[in-house]
This record gives sequence, structure tokens and C-alpha cells, in this order.
Amino acid sequence: MDNLTHSLAGAVLGQLGLKKKTGLGMATLIIAANIPDIDAVATLLGGVQHLAIRRGITHGPLAMLILPIILAGIMIWFDNWQSRRGQKKWGRSPTRLPVHKGWLLTLAYIGCLSHPALDWLNSYGIRLLEPFSSRWFYGDSIFIIDIWIWAALIAGVWISRRREKMKQADWQRPAWISFATVSAYIFTNGLITGKAEADTAIAVEQGSGVTPVQVVANPVPITFWRRDVIWQMTGRNGKIYGEAQFDLMNSEKLNWQVPLVQSNASPELIEKSKAMNADVRDFLFWARLPVFLKEDRTGAGPGFVLNISDMRFQSPVAQSRFSVQANISLDKLSTTEAGSK
Repeated sequence: MDNLTHSLAGAVLGQLGLKKKTGLGMATLIIAANIPDIDAVATLLGGVQHLAIRRGITHGPLAMLILPIILAGIMIWFDNWQSRRGQKKWGRSPTRLPVHKGWLLTLAYIGCLSHPALDWLNSYGIRLLEPFSSRWFYGDSIFIIDIWIWAALIAGVWISRRREKMKQADWQRPAWISFATVSAYIFTNGLITGKAEADTAIAVEQGSGVTPVQVVANPVPITFWRRDVIWQMTGRNGKIYGEAQFDLMNSEKLNWQVPLVQSNASPELIEKSKAMNADVRDFLFWARLPVFLKEDRTGAGPGFVLNISDMRFQSPVAQSRFSVQANISLDKLSTTEAGSK
């Protein structure tokens, strides 16, 4: 999920009453809810290498164990530093609660754990078991930026803080309502995704006589009751993908299309491309529904260009950031591989 959602999730947890357990409680929850995204520095590498790094080791069990301890240590150091400054600028506020080390560490763990729980919900993927396993997990339930979650969390935090400032006894209630609303919304979207995938699999099988190998329902922005569903079959020349549009409000009519994309590269050529190109290896490590389209190249000797993308990100806005090209020379291929061109 986006970092505004993570920050708001940390703030709502604080307004549930957790921030009153220790000084710096709210700050710890918000920072902890974002800290696994320290792997975002990988985007500075350029190309697609960051796809193989993001949502991996810093979102796995070792990070969930170590990062809260580091954060709690930093917050304790910061509190001590402010205390030494006394009444000077940036000094510790005399009205702030004293730091309780045990609760500070507990809140750091709660905030950190909220991060992979939210990231798992979308179709981008997360490696929840890294470094013990590089398997990707997908919730396929919530779009990566969901304005309805924003609205519920912002309302909960704002109303709760307003009541708190007015010294109302029930100041925590709006945050609890927000938390419950978002939880119910997430659960409902999981059911919508399950129905979209099941209905698409049935419709494709009835319409084509072939059972899809895989069906993936992608959440879409704003209209949470809809899904862009991708279904995959295996053809003689590689993977074949089709697309369906599911609308819960009009579930009697499921619009599915004949195959839209068919890969035309042999497994041997794909493996050779991986061996010759680090970007290809990194991209395919991340890709869930890879598409391989081979075309002749011009002006650079005999060979071809292998265009690799992912069916989850085929829109013009996203495709350029989630694709890679490999230039393959025939003189680097075996006779058998070259003949398959």
C-alpha cells in the first residue's frame, strides 16, 4: 500500500488508545508502520532491479523481529536527548508521558506488523517469508491506493483527535469505528475477488471448453466492486492470456474475451535471455503473469528483441515501468535455439 495509508493506519492504532501507553507512542506507531519500506532505496538503482528487491527482506520475519528493536532503541535515545536539552529548543515537553520501554517496543512491533499485513492485500506481491523462502504472496483484494480506506482512516483519526482535545470521554470510539469499518471493507473485497475469479473460471470453461490454468482478479481504483480478471491457458507455443471484466453490481453478465496475448518465445530462448541479461532475471523473479513477445531487430545484426511484460500491468500508464527488453544476437544462441526463431 502507499505510505499515506500506512501512516494513517499507525495513527488510527494510536487513537485506539495505544498512544497513551507510553511517551512517543503515536510517533513510534506511525514510523513503525512505514519502516519496512526502507527498501525503497532500491528504486535508485534504475531499470527493473528494484522489482527483485522491494517487498522482500525488509518485509519478512527477520525484519519484523529486528526492525522494531532498532526503532525502539532510536526512540529511547531521542527521548534521552530531549531530556538533556531541558527547556532549550527541541527539548522534551513537560506534558509528554514518560517513556515506558516495554510498551514502546510493543508499539514498534504492532506498527511494523501492520505494514506487511496491508501490503499483502494488493496484487503487486510480497515475500512474507524472506529470507527463508522467496515465494510471493498476493491478496488481490485492495488496489494499492484506495481512497475509501483513506476516507475511513482520515475520518477516524480527525474525529477522534477532535474529541480528545475537547476532553470527551469517548474520544477513542471514532478510531474504533474506523478500524472496524476498514476491516469489514477489506474482508468484503476479499469475497468480491474470490467471486470474480470463480465466476470467470466457470465462464471461460463453458465458453471455450478449456479450464484456465490460473485466474487472477486485479482490484481497480475507486470502483472497488469491479475487477479486471486475467485468465491464463497453456498453448503449444507458450502461455496464452485472456481478460475479463467483473462487476458485482451486474454479476449476471460477465464480460470475458478471447485470448488477448500469446507468448511466442520458446522456454530455451527465455532461459538464454535470463542467463545473458540481469534485468531479465530480476524482472522474471518478480513477474507473476509474464508475457514474452519476440520480434526481429533491425540495424544491429541478426537476432531479435525479446519484450517481457506482466499481464497485471498492461495499461499504458504502468507498462513502461513494469517491462524489460532483451537484445539477443543469433551468434550467441545454439543452432537449435536460433532455428526456433
